[in-house]
Amino acid sequence: MFDLIVKGGTLPDGRIADIGIRGDRIAAIEDLSGAEAGEVIEAAGDLVSPPFVDPHFHLDATLSYGLPRINASGTLLEGIGLWGELKQIVTHDEMVARALTYCDWAASMGLLAIRSHVDTCDDRLLGVEAMLEVRERVSPYIDLQLVAFPQDGFYRDPSARDNTLRALDMGVDVVGGIPHFERSMADGARSVRELCEIAAARGLMVDLHCDETDDPMSRHIETLAFEAQRLGLQGRVAGSHLTSMHSMDNYYVSKLLPLMAEAGIAAIPNPLINITLQGRHDTYPKRRGLTRVKEMQAHGITVGWGQDCVLDPWYSLGTGDMLDVAFMGLHVAQMTSPDEMARCFDMVTTQNARIMGLDDLGLAPGKSASLVVLDAGAPIEALRLRPARLAVVSKGNVISRMPREDATLSLPGRPGTLRRRHSAG
Repeated sequence: MFDLIVKGGTLPDGRIADIGIRGDRIAAIEDLSGAEAGEVIEAAGDLVSPPFVDPHFHLDATLSYGLPRINASGTLLEGIGLWGELKQIVTHDEMVARALTYCDWAASMGLLAIRSHVDTCDDRLLGVEAMLEVRERVSPYIDLQLVAFPQDGFYRDPSARDNTLRALDMGVDVVGGIPHFERSMADGARSVRELCEIAAARGLMVDLHCDETDDPMSRHIETLAFEAQRLGLQGRVAGSHLTSMHSMDNYYVSKLLPLMAEAGIAAIPNPLINITLQGRHDTYPKRRGLTRVKEMQAHGITVGWGQDCVLDPWYSLGTGDMLDVAFMGLHVAQMTSPDEMARCFDMVTTQNARIMGLDDLGLAPGKSASLVVLDAGAPIEALRLRPARLAVVSKGNVISRMPREDATLSLPGRPGTLRRRHSAG
């Protein structure tokens, strides 16, 4: 007897199988014809996927677009300045309410794990306290990791170092930083070194905003690779953004990528935001700033797509749909072969879970009973359609349902209903 059976779904690898769930665990993936269950989800022909995972977000700022004003230039630096104004006037309750609303959006889209950077350049640590509350409140259905993020510079801001350590003492999960925003390249490299030492001493992971700039001489990723290897942090370190690599000399990159691979560093590009914020000082040719995704993957580096922002000082759009992120990423990275497109789907599910160390996620017996049923027949079709999430199951509980998105047509000689699902053969 199962608590729940998802019947006849198509798994990402193309297999057709039933998934039997007991409690908060996947108990079986096989033909369960004749088995009894408290509830059955009919998924015949529908894609059943692991949950979507976002390894890079800013939950403390989300849904604040237009407060106290709009980012007129559209630049990263104006966004940072605008956030500096907003965090002086925002309240704890407002921040919690917006973050919980976004988590509602995420749950409805099957986004069940999020890593959020939380600003520590505020002596009150208001955002840290708010996000710790949110983490507790969403824990029954979303795995929320928090990163101690000194937005204004670990050394550049006079109290950021002490506040970052306080945030970690309060229970924040991951060590963050922003070395390219320090006063000098030397200070940036020094911040990478100390932040990695803090993580090593505390047994924590590291996720740095690294080289989020058009400047090809911003090379803190090299220092991050060195420190990860020196301190034995392989597999626990991520470099987010890495947009300077878009502009780096090819010879230097040919040296850099093997160093990253040896150090076990993961990369988290954020295509929606990177292509929006970067290249703002260019006329034409105009750079778009996305890092070298395919080249990194060819070297065995784990790469995952991140959302970064939704309706905040840096980005005026967004829905919480990781398929939007992967859809944009595959276009900008020109990952359009069947294998590459399927890899983009894997990047917002399996690879992102790997980056966050969420070994309990995945479609296998014994894993957490968290999955998504989509109105699509295969991963590539899901990327094309960004379809309805027919059912979202988190830790054994059905937490969201959506109807199919069929259209009703009134066209002479044509079918009365339309579904945009279509096999490419």
